[in-house]
Amino acid sequence: MASLAPYWRTYAQFWRLNFLTLAEYRANFFVWLAFTIVYHGSAIATIWLTMNRFPIMNGWTWQQVVFLYALFWLASSLNSALFFTVGDVPWHIREGKFDRFMVRPLDPLFQVISQPGQIWPDELTVAVLFFALVQGIVHVQWTFASVGLLLGAMVGGAFIDFGIQLAVATLAFWVVRLDTLRWVVMSLETDFTRYPLSIYNRIVRFTLSFVFPFAFINYFPASTLLNKTTEGGYTVNPLLGWLTPVVGAVWFAAAYAFWRRGLDHHQSTGS
Repeated sequence: MASLAPYWRTYAQFWRLNFLTLAEYRANFFVWLAFTIVYHGSAIATIWLTMNRFPIMNGWTWQQVVFLYALFWLASSLNSALFFTVGDVPWHIREGKFDRFMVRPLDPLFQVISQPGQIWPDELTVAVLFFALVQGIVHVQWTFASVGLLLGAMVGGAFIDFGIQLAVATLAFWVVRLDTLRWVVMSLETDFTRYPLSIYNRIVRFTLSFVFPFAFINYFPASTLLNKTTEGGYTVNPLLGWLTPVVGAVWFAAAYAFWRRGLDHHQSTGS
């Protein structure tokens, strides 16, 4: 445990600096909070407009589709609150600032996610409140098991999101510009996860399940929580909803192994 003490102290300092930044720049906080509400409000409005045209989407009502969105928002906002700065890795490498992480006596990835910045749990707070509202509308039957499933989806989903972002960021050790790839991954994450997986063709379903497994963040857990096992000829195994923590752990482990390889490449080239 003694070896972990520097990490705990550094991480505590990280959050202390973030809250000091919040206190110093309150206007920025409220602007960002307003942006968060407008952004997600627009996404929900888009879902509502779409569902007005297609009231039932493979057996999903618009309230259930909004629940799907709320579940994704929980995991995504948890990832943002804890690991947001991993997206800065390409910038650090491109600007020649990454070497400072290599010479310090702490894990480079830990240093990256502990960088002081304007990271506040405001989006996570709003996401939790929104989910609390939506779950009451769709009447989820809460038991110890379903609460466990929800927590597993939230934490496991955050690690899926983090793992994918880390893998993409690690490519910066070999590729100077990742803008196009990051845009593609972001589009898959923000656009295709808003609606039930069953409405897409096989290629998209395969991509969202096994290539970039965003479906494990919200679709499979939501299908289990809402007891949706058959949708327009598409069968969903309810056990898949329980696998989100496993998929999250696998993706994080694989992404971290890839990250370590990127570090070795960075050291060997001296770039």
